[in-house]
Amino acid sequence: MHISTIILLLLATAFITQELKAQSLKENPELDKKVEKFLASKSRQWYDMNVPTQDGKLLYDLIIKGHYKSALEIGTSTGHSGIYIAWALSKTGGKLITIDIDEGRHKEAVQNFKEAGLSDYIDARLADAHVLVKELEGPFDFVFSDADKGWYKNYFMDVDPKLKVDGCYTTHNISDGRSGGRRGQNQAYLDYVRSLDNYETTLNSAGGGVLISYKRAE
Repeated sequence: MHISTIILLLLATAFITQELKAQSLKENPELDKKVEKFLASKSRQWYDMNVPTQDGKLLYDLIIKGHYKSALEIGTSTGHSGIYIAWALSKTGGKLITIDIDEGRHKEAVQNFKEAGLSDYIDARLADAHVLVKELEGPFDFVFSDADKGWYKNYFMDVDPKLKVDGCYTTHNISDGRSGGRRGQNQAYLDYVRSLDNYETTLNSAGGGVLISYKRAE
């Protein structure tokens, strides 16, 4: 078979796969309206260690694109990122486990999830992530890490064996200072993840700095 024919077949297969994923997304216009209305009503109130809106939208897009279904969030805060993650999961047929150690933030997040209409897609845990992340069985295909920055590498190492191949591990508050001669935000962690041969990693700096790492092999 000619090389050009093979390339065309591969492109066609990829296109068909994406089309099938798009067609299998669950539509729920009423839920969409409820989530959008809730997010609009809270647009200026996500101050307590939450992600900016553009990062929430990025997480949503990554889940839709990858058609992920089993998500883990380390660091709930009051639920801004969790809402975007769960909203996407409502379309893929998935569910989110989210963890926070602070009781006040946890309770507020649970209430926010309820008001947004997304409680059925979220298992919110009040727990010490240092302990619980090790105990969770998985497997997961999407992870968002946004808890204590000094523990980022530990979380990654604990979750890595439970992350499916082609799954996506995202980390918040990352910047790269190497090119400018300065040390970036969480630079040691960034350098570590980039050193892994079985991960394909890019950095999205549009918002608060989201490191996007796809697991390509065990």
